[in-house]
Amino acid sequence: MRFGRHIVIVGLLALVAALIIPAVASATHGGDREVTVGSNDNVFSQNKQNEPAVAVDANHPNVLAAGANDNIDMEACNAGDPTTCPFTEGVGISGVQFSFDSGDTWVQPTYTGWTARHCVGPPGFTCTPRVGPIGTLPWYYEEGLVSDGDPALAFGPRRGPDGTFSWANGSRLYYANLTANFSAERSEQTFKGQEAIYVSRTDNVQGAAAGDKNAWLRPAQVSKQSSATFADKEQIWADNAESSDHFGNVYVCYAAFRGAGAAPLVVATSRDGGDTWANKQVSPAHNVAPGTSGSPVAPSGPTATGWCTSFTRSSSRRRWACPRPPLTTWSSPSTVA
Repeated sequence: MRFGRHIVIVGLLALVAALIIPAVASATHGGDREVTVGSNDNVFSQNKQNEPAVAVDANHPNVLAAGANDNIDMEACNAGDPTTCPFTEGVGISGVQFSFDSGDTWVQPTYTGWTARHCVGPPGFTCTPRVGPIGTLPWYYEEGLVSDGDPALAFGPRRGPDGTFSWANGSRLYYANLTANFSAERSEQTFKGQEAIYVSRTDNVQGAAAGDKNAWLRPAQVSKQSSATFADKEQIWADNAESSDHFGNVYVCYAAFRGAGAAPLVVATSRDGGDTWANKQVSPAHNVAPGTSGSPVAPSGPTATGWCTSFTRSSSRRRWACPRPPLTTWSSPSTVA
């Protein structure tokens, strides 16, 4: 009996310790934090976000950047025609936030662009979008574009004047997202097709977080487009390992929906900090089922170990394609699960 009582006491002590330790750990790490801090929490759909993504600067691990499909700049749903809720034509949704203390606090900068944030009022009121404050990626309206969400973010080393990448030059944030044409008029469209992949970049996250629009470079087109292309499901990675022969390269994997059931996986590679991109189809045309996505893991070290994955249309099996040095040729897809 005494032995059994000791077991009970020890068990209780262990239970108390188990209850105390997580509480201390939670206090140490700060618990949950709101990231999309710029939104009007009282207005739908300005308070709506989904599909978040986050990246950590490997060279400064206290620096984080986040993105989401963020309706912060949309009109209120009781404005005008309610059947158009929750979107406002021409208004971007690629929200961006920053943290400089490992995620304990966040800031959502305000830039200028095409917005309907001011469209809040009584039911049925009418409102016209205009140039004004935005909480999404800048420079899209000025380029005849709309940031259309599905964010994918990565930090990599900055390229120096001599063309080489080094962490000593600083860090570059890459933010890939779906992008639409601002104008429906074909003669005024910036690119062919319905949706493209573009990437925004900044070498000055402090300036970008403070609302400096000029801290961002103009968005660069990643996907190769035709009139039938709907580029989607993008993911991005920058090779951040200094030991890698491909250090500084950036990779975007996406599905190129082309109609008639064709949706091959494509890998786009940039070797100049995202200024230009080379596209390579790495799967058969009828490869990706609707609603699935591709994802690259960047090559690191002297040999390439990255891949681009998808679900096949004919089954739920996952397949991959692996790059071969110097990342210009790819293996045939293989089923892994």
